[in-house]
Amino acid sequence: MSDLPSDSSARPALAARYREVRSRSEELCTTLEPEDYQLQSMPDCSPPKWHLAHSAWFFETFLLVPHAPGYRVHHPRYGFLFNSYYDSIGDRWARPARGLLSRPTVAEVYAYRRAVDEGMLGLIESADDQVLGVIAPLVEIGLNHEEQHQELLLTDLKHAFGLNPLRPCYAPAVDVEAVDPSPLGWEPHQGGVRWIGHEGPGFTFDNEGPRHREYVAAFALASRPVNNGEYLAFIEDGGYDRPELWLSDGWAAGRDAGWSAPLHWHRDGPGHVLFTLRGMRPLDPAETVCHLSYYEADAYARWAGARLPTEAEWETASRSRPVEGNFLDSGRLHPTTAGGSFYGDVWVWTSSPYAAYRGYRPAAGALGEYNGKFMCNQMVLRGGSCVTPPGHVRPTYRNFFPPHARWQFSGLRLAKDLSE
Repeated sequence: MSDLPSDSSARPALAARYREVRSRSEELCTTLEPEDYQLQSMPDCSPPKWHLAHSAWFFETFLLVPHAPGYRVHHPRYGFLFNSYYDSIGDRWARPARGLLSRPTVAEVYAYRRAVDEGMLGLIESADDQVLGVIAPLVEIGLNHEEQHQELLLTDLKHAFGLNPLRPCYAPAVDVEAVDPSPLGWEPHQGGVRWIGHEGPGFTFDNEGPRHREYVAAFALASRPVNNGEYLAFIEDGGYDRPELWLSDGWAAGRDAGWSAPLHWHRDGPGHVLFTLRGMRPLDPAETVCHLSYYEADAYARWAGARLPTEAEWETASRSRPVEGNFLDSGRLHPTTAGGSFYGDVWVWTSSPYAAYRGYRPAAGALGEYNGKFMCNQMVLRGGSCVTPPGHVRPTYRNFFPPHARWQFSGLRLAKDLSE
């Protein structure tokens, strides 16, 4: 959905936003060496070069081919190489093997992006008002899609750099002033019927609706996310070795993978250090803990005598809050000291499975594969992270990952039941 005007008054704003988002993707790559563009550290990750090419393919496939008169695809095999999961579009290169694609070269991928940008800006400029009304919402979907890949580019790159014994820095280290952790408080919320999901102006993905009513029982939400010091207490209390704290699947996943701390934590004598996009740094107890799987978040909550919030509870509590926090534009690239913001720093796991709201229908055609086909075996996260582009999240935004995933900037905020 988009609230952009459907006539020529939309052209300047649409073109400007297109340029801004597309430029940001390339700006995120200015610190990379040519070898970095090729890195793929696991099947769930993709190389930076693939992210850049795939986002161009999205605009070419869903906008230029059907709507730009006389447009010819940039390369006849790019559709096979850079299709992600759109089965109705056609066959595609296997996801785990994206790092094997030394060709096209980095220069050729940037040339592809330039060609697509030229075509897109020409289409926005030349389309009549009727066509502009059709393509404007598609452009907005494409730009939000690219913003998702900007975050993925950084998380995927951090995973790859984190496996390198040299621990390379994505960006130079910065000095961060240590701050004492704030005490954990509880914010009560009365039970009642609440409106959940998006309605009204502004862009949203289709999985954020339809808006509907849900009964939300009385609950309390922690005043801030869990911090490193609190999570360290869980580790020191044998949290990773106590099966009574874990879901069965989580216990098995942790045993198989050898989990003993969050991803990117490393032992340094008696303590821990963290790998960040700005290099190694000592563990700060006051910082928000991140790189947790759903299983780890759930086990911690049980150890703490609490639980994870449902997504309806999180949305209820966040509705009146400004969408402000530590996002990509802060330049920090790492969570801050755990505070009261509901947005930024880390995506927080909820206890809600990723499923359709009542009345949900995916969009017609290939774009209907964007969200709906993944409504199985995933858990919902809310709130955005320190590498989420600014303006990309909102109270109704539903992120989702499988419960074992922990390479994203994911953490937790505790909840508990209250008497009615």
